[in-house]
Amino acid sequence: MSSIALGQTIWIVGIVAWFIIRYPYARRARRTATLRRDGAWRERALLAVAFLGLFAIPALNLATGWPRAFAYDPGYGLVVAGAALFAFSLWLFRRSHKDLGRQWSAALEVREGHRVVRNGVYRSIRHPMYASFWLWGAAQACLLPNLVAALSGLVAVALLFFARVNFEERMMIEMFGEDYRRYMQETKRIIPGVY
Repeated sequence: MSSIALGQTIWIVGIVAWFIIRYPYARRARRTATLRRDGAWRERALLAVAFLGLFAIPALNLATGWPRAFAYDPGYGLVVAGAALFAFSLWLFRRSHKDLGRQWSAALEVREGHRVVRNGVYRSIRHPMYASFWLWGAAQACLLPNLVAALSGLVAVALLFFARVNFEERMMIEMFGEDYRRYMQETKRIIPGVY
């Protein structure tokens, strides 16, 4: 199998795994009442950008080859690195869902019974799900044989993260006050001990 076909296959398997991981948590979370939801229009726009960059543009490239002018062969070294990044991303994604349980939400929401989660991966970082998206974007950049499709994920994640994380933390401070402020002092956002 060529490095191009291998990278594309790994990306497809990763996407399928992502949906399989998320489905039961999304289904379970729908049964938990939402107490507060912030920025509905902004949320829809940011989630649409994430969908475009992490799924739609790469899928369009895989289906049609568009845009052909930016095609290249990533080689086996990048594909292996991309596979490792995607595997770690999926592990972190699953772990963050498991640690949040029914508190998980795709949008900025506070659910009934919500509390500040400090266990599992949340002991080290406040936003492991965003960290998993950064890893997914980096994996995509290594796996896909087209610069536009490869880099669209990182661009989408950057827009999602930087446009959303401050609102999310402000909402958590408003809901949990000093408890969340202490948690912020104890942890970094997405890279343990760094940022």
